[in-house]
Amino acid sequence: MPGSVRADGRRPRGSLRRGGAPWRVLALACSAQFLVVLDVSVVNVALPAVRDSLGFRSGGLAWVANSYALAFAGCLLLGGRLADLYGHRRVFARGLALFTGASLAGGLATTPAALLAARTGQGLGAAVLAPATLTLVTAAFPEGARRARALAVWTAVSSAGGAAGNVLGGLLTETLGWRSVLLVNVPAGLALLVAARTGRTPRSPRTPRSPRTAPAPEAPAPGPGRPARLDVPGAVTATAGAAALTYGLSSAQESGWGAPGTLCALLGGAVALAVFALVEIRYAARPLLPPRLLRLRAVAVGNALMLLAGACLQTPVWYFLTFYMQDVLGYSALRTGLGFLPHTLVAVVVGVRVTPYLMRRLPHRTLIVTGALVCAAGFLWQSRAGAGDGYPGGVLGPAVVFSLGGALFSTPATAQVTSGVPAADAGAAAGLMNTAKQFGGALGLAALLSLSGDAARPDDHTAVFLAMAALLLATAALALLLPRTRTPD
Repeated sequence: MPGSVRADGRRPRGSLRRGGAPWRVLALACSAQFLVVLDVSVVNVALPAVRDSLGFRSGGLAWVANSYALAFAGCLLLGGRLADLYGHRRVFARGLALFTGASLAGGLATTPAALLAARTGQGLGAAVLAPATLTLVTAAFPEGARRARALAVWTAVSSAGGAAGNVLGGLLTETLGWRSVLLVNVPAGLALLVAARTGRTPRSPRTPRSPRTAPAPEAPAPGPGRPARLDVPGAVTATAGAAALTYGLSSAQESGWGAPGTLCALLGGAVALAVFALVEIRYAARPLLPPRLLRLRAVAVGNALMLLAGACLQTPVWYFLTFYMQDVLGYSALRTGLGFLPHTLVAVVVGVRVTPYLMRRLPHRTLIVTGALVCAAGFLWQSRAGAGDGYPGGVLGPAVVFSLGGALFSTPATAQVTSGVPAADAGAAAGLMNTAKQFGGALGLAALLSLSGDAARPDDHTAVFLAMAALLLATAALALLLPRTRTPD
């Protein structure tokens, strides 16, 4: 926390009193987060061109999006804990370098396997980078109105990145070809690396401690002669479990739910996650996911909400809307990308200007429930859209409604899952939140593809968007379990 004091009375090396202004930190963190979220959707508009260029078969095309989401979701807990143990600034730079290099490899890929490997590398880099961006923000701003504003900007940038990815993807695909949607990350990533090395962002100590929060018995902070150790068994089992479950759901669309490969992957994933829970509770000295975090009601319920909402508002909505506009309305890649502009504008305007104001006047729980219900109404409208509705009734109207709901939902939900978390667990909390969102997106896409007919050319959009509406209704019901908190003035 800014201006915090260590147990020995000295300020942490690289604290904000010694470094740059908090808003400069926010700008760097948001720029990197924008790249991470942008890459979830920027490829979607280019998928038909990728399919035709590299010869993807049915079922394989979804992995261009899902391999990124899978690697991202599977390694986010590890990425968050790395930031706690080895410093947010150092881990931020390493993750950004990996993400940039994998983007270059993807832009030069000539086979489906090479492209999928590069997308996996991008996801790994993003898994290290994303928790560090959120932790930089929460470290730079103490809890209260200023943190709420900073989180609103960070969340709006995340939401806008998903929508803007479709606009940028359409423009680049139409003018420069599909490879440019990956290569565009290279100059942007290099510029951020230079800014991270030359800027004066706060350095976090390797074992941050909060003077107001005593360390929990199951995770004592390393002493002066004890270097921080990574929970390797937890990292392996968490990553393996998330990857296996997502692979099993994805292969079910192509091979069927009763196929041996599908059943083995689902069973193996469940076993791996059970082993992970046992390791974290009983054996890990420095758990990847400290059990004390899940004893906080806001953290436990909030991350369940992120999982459910992520199954709709992350990868799936952009994936299916892309094919709706191109295959049902007959739009080009560029026109499809421009069709996502309302999503971006509503997310930014409402998320930055309206939601922080409401968070100081209404309980966070009220905004989360309202946002989920508005989202459900937007997806219900989208499910009824057809070729005869054109852009106004088939895209624009539903877009305004569910983007408004998403903007009301996201910032208070983010505030809930990061409030009251000890400084030593800030990275783990950020990794858990991002895991819930991205794992929800990967699982949601895999499950919804089973309702859509053909993954390479989805044809049953009605069933998909009705399922999304049902998930958002369940999210609103679950949100009633959250504590009644609001942002103080």
